[in-house]
Amino acid sequence: MRILHTSDWHLGHSLHELGRQHEHDHFLSWLVDLLGAEQIDSLLVTGDLFDSANPSALSQARWFSFLAELRLQYPNLDIVVIGGNHDSAARLDAPRPILESMNIHIIGGLPRDGEGDIAMDKLLVPLRDATGSIAAWVAAVPFLRPGDLPRADTAAASTEGRLISGVRGLYSEVLAALRETAQPGQALIATGHCYMAGAKLSELSERKIQGGNQNALPIDIFTDDLTYVALGHLHLPQSVSRSNIRYAGAPLPLSMAEANYEHQVYVLEVDGQEIVSEKAHIIPKILELVRIPAGDPAPLDAVLPHLLALPGRAPDCDEKTLPFLEVRIALESAIPGLRRRIQEALVDKAVRLVKITATFTGTGDALADTVPMEQLRDIQPEEVFIRRYRRDHEADPSPPLLASFHELLDAVRQGSSQEEA
Repeated sequence: MRILHTSDWHLGHSLHELGRQHEHDHFLSWLVDLLGAEQIDSLLVTGDLFDSANPSALSQARWFSFLAELRLQYPNLDIVVIGGNHDSAARLDAPRPILESMNIHIIGGLPRDGEGDIAMDKLLVPLRDATGSIAAWVAAVPFLRPGDLPRADTAAASTEGRLISGVRGLYSEVLAALRETAQPGQALIATGHCYMAGAKLSELSERKIQGGNQNALPIDIFTDDLTYVALGHLHLPQSVSRSNIRYAGAPLPLSMAEANYEHQVYVLEVDGQEIVSEKAHIIPKILELVRIPAGDPAPLDAVLPHLLALPGRAPDCDEKTLPFLEVRIALESAIPGLRRRIQEALVDKAVRLVKITATFTGTGDALADTVPMEQLRDIQPEEVFIRRYRRDHEADPSPPLLASFHELLDAVRQGSSQEEA
């Protein structure tokens, strides 16, 4: 049996207000072709299908069109999708009766029966091989919210925290049911949308979930008898602790910090309870993310020549394929008209400016960190302004800037005097 694991599509995502529809359309078209070329039997999507809990009509139409195309081309493909922290569990679960009739299993939120117990018949999904025989069972656990978790054992909670103990208890219950359901020789697969201890994350685009990084889940929640653990949430493709516990990663860079990720989907072949082959398929890029400079931020005078050297825009170029550009400036002093100067250098260049990142070279200290509290009321406004300037820049403010500050200060004082009169 051949399984394809992908995650964190974030349909509807925009990067600094520029939409990603063109890139998502390309990815989904490529994925449809890959499923056929690799003779995939089961598709696992591990959360964050949409970028927001209230996706646009266009994003939802793209998703359902994709499912319709899969069903038309691959009628026997098993499809299992779990909800992530960006998704609305209720929205994903709403079309479940129709989709299940098409062998499409969507688990947006943790399902429960009328008694309040976990509905294992919804959570445990059989996966079939090319002959139609059940070759594996997947415990399709979605993103877990605090209300999903059982009350933790007091002793365990005091040792590792109530949240982690609750997640451990829930997975323990689900994995026990998975073992009871599967027959000998059938693979055991689990999913999760979570942050695992020891994993690497992109701080600019991944929300800290399940209590933040201080509550990262321990790897021993997933027992050694599992054939594969398909994870979502982190955008960097990676295995965690064991090679069979894997984040597939996002198909697109979702922040400029992810420009150098090797975005991929992961294909594994399972024979019985063993993984006999595995391969990452790199997703072709149709749009580049460019950071200038590529290394550390640099002063404006050092950056402008690089901007001027960028290739010009062809008259017939497709705007949707132009690279996104981040310009990274180290501000040693205040630069009036910074954005204007950068934009002038980029006139008719074959890029789209999405972000100017200004890094300051000052101390970063707050005023209260450098002056005793009892002296703060005695500091004159000019000294406050100078210290504030030094927080961001290495040098003191220039005489023209100080003169402008005094003009503003005088205007404020005159306004206050008139109000009192």
